[in-house]
Order: sequence, then structure tokens, then C-alpha cells
Amino acid sequence: MTTSARNYRIATRLVQGGLQRSSHGETAEALFLTSGFVYDSAEQAEDTFHGRADHFQYSRFGNPTVGMLEARLAEIEGAETCRATASGMAAVHATLLSHLKAGDRVVASRALFGACHWIVSTLLPRYGIAAEFVDGADLAQWRRALDRPAQLVLLETPSNPMLEIVDLRAVAALAHDAGALVAVDNVFATPLLQRPLELGADVVIYSCTKHIDGGGRTLGGAVLGRRAWIEETLHPFLRNTGPTLSPFNAWVLLKGLETLALRVDAACRSAVATAEFLAARPEVTRVWYPTRDDHPQAALARAQMDAGGSVVTFEIAGGKAAAFRFMNALRLIVISNNLGDAKSLITHPATTTHLKIGAEERARLGITDGAIRLSIGLEDVRDLQEDLDQAFAAAARRHAAE
Repeated sequence: MTTSARNYRIATRLVQGGLQRSSHGETAEALFLTSGFVYDSAEQAEDTFHGRADHFQYSRFGNPTVGMLEARLAEIEGAETCRATASGMAAVHATLLSHLKAGDRVVASRALFGACHWIVSTLLPRYGIAAEFVDGADLAQWRRALDRPAQLVLLETPSNPMLEIVDLRAVAALAHDAGALVAVDNVFATPLLQRPLELGADVVIYSCTKHIDGGGRTLGGAVLGRRAWIEETLHPFLRNTGPTLSPFNAWVLLKGLETLALRVDAACRSAVATAEFLAARPEVTRVWYPTRDDHPQAALARAQMDAGGSVVTFEIAGGKAAAFRFMNALRLIVISNNLGDAKSLITHPATTTHLKIGAEERARLGITDGAIRLSIGLEDVRDLQEDLDQAFAAAARRHAAE
């Protein structure tokens, strides 16, 4: 028995969407830890491989537990269909390489996660695919880059780590006029806060490792979009190259989705309060949070997002040395390059997530040596603020003693 929850509100879809019960009538999603599947006859096997019979073949091609995750994500996103992958980067890589060929051209927002930037700047040109970067917030640059044919546009909004916002409607219109598929990394916004498909995007990409899991337990990725593109372009690439999500990881992610709305709402409220707290600190020279009045694109963020998300980025005076003193003095908030976790996590992008894009590119993106990315978790926000407060004080004492 398969349950569709597309007609229900999103909190219900997060719990009930895509649920497929076996003949045993289990309450929780069943975990199918199997590599292969058996057939009733040789004829059924032949028909399955010809596509004449609807039957699972091999877990690299499809699995009931993974299928439930894909169906639920599609219902949440409002997409026609979805394919899950072993990680978020597998989702990005598969989206690009399944769609592109030698001689094609990609236009990408400069503000990409480090590994995504590497794929566009380094990997694609090796295969004869041209790549052009633009400043995502500058529509004039998008217009210039898309005044000639392109096959794909890649962007993330809000961006990692400086929370730059891209005008999805405007960029999608320009991209479509140039003949490009628009792929949006929606990780920071989550499917709850921003719906790129409604704003003109063709493909939405997630690292399910982040908010969808929400507990720092497992890796996973997802690609969502129109059925024709997913089944005719993406699926053959995934089937034959094998970036397969394990059934166990899919099961963990299904359980994570059940609490996603509660967790994202709580984290957003704490992030707003924490951004206000940090903005009032004398040690902090600037705070970035999408829906704050002082964000340069606050109006756009409010127009295309339902809330600002769980990440706050801020800059402290004194560069890398001051940033390290502060981070090392934290007691509750831990240093990690992940985000979207139940635990609050902090990282120094210039020396971690964006280290390998180089100092020149970091400067263009505004990632200074004093910039710090804080992913807000589910702790009491008063405890988080007290930890930040004591870390500022401890860092000052250490600096005075040096």
C-alpha cells in the first residue's frame, strides 16, 4: 500500500508522504537491506529489464526504502519526481555531468560551496565544457553572461557562507532565454523556506546530510525536477555510474524528515535572536543574515524565502588570529564544517570549506580571514548566547596576555 500526501499541508507530507507499507502493515517505514531482488520467472526478469514489468531489479537502480524517500521529497518540494544520491556532492556532480557534453557552456554564480566551485572551475573544463562565473547578486552580469547560448546555470541561494541572495525569477528567465537548464542548490533554505521550482528553476539539489537528516548521522543527496528530465537524462547516468544512496541512509533520512518542520522553525527563531545578539557585540564588525534589515538583499530574501534560515555569518576584528582565539574559547558550540545539525556548529570558511578556492576568489566573495559561519542548532538560545559571550571575553583575555 502506497500513501500519497500531496493534497495535505507540508507538515503532514513530511510525515506521511510516499509511505509504502508491505503486506505486514508496519507503522514505520520498512528498511529493505537487500542488494538484489528475485523474480517469479525468467520471463518476468526479461520483462523487467525491457521495462515492460514494474519490478525492482537491483538496489543500484532502485530500492523500496530509497523510493519512499524520493517520493516524500518530491511531495514536499512539489516536484514531479526525485532521485536520491549517496551525498550532496554526488547530486551536484550527477546533475551537471548527466546534462552536459563537450562544447557546452555553464554559467554559475561565483558564490558556490568549495567542492561545487571546483567542479565548475576545474573538472568541467577538462571535458571541454566552458564555464563562466558571475556575481550572483548582480543581474547585469547574469544578462551579459546569458546573452548567448548556455546549456546550464548553477547557483545556490542563500550562498555558502556569505548568504548572498540570487533573484531566482529574474535569473531563471534569462537562463531560459539562453536555452539553459536552471539548477539551484537549495540547501541553506531547505524545502520549507524556499521553493525554487515555483520561482522558475528546473532542478533543485539538496545535500540531505544537512537539515534533512538534522542529526549529523548520515550522508545523502537528492535531485528533483520534471519527470522527463529526471528519467531520460539523470536516471541513466545514476544507474550506470552508481552514486547510490544506501537503503539504511535513506531510512535515516526518512525519519529525519518527520521532524524537519519543527527543527527548522526552532533553528530559524534562534538564528534571528543570535544575529541580533552578535550585531550588538563590539567585537563584531558585521553580521550577515538574509532577512535582517542590514542585509543588502533583505527585501529580495523576504520576497522569495519564508524565513532566513539557520545560518548566521559574522566577521570579527583581528582576522584569522582573532577568529581562532574566539572559536577555541567556545564551550557549547563546537567546531565543525557541517551545518543544519541539531547541535550548533561553527567554522572558519577561509581555512576550511572555502580554503581551496584560493585567496583571490575568497576576496571577491567577501570571505575575509575574520569571517565565521555559525549554524544554529536546537539548544536553548540563551545558552548559545552565554557561550558566545564567554568566548568573546576569554578571547580578549588571551589576546591581552599574548
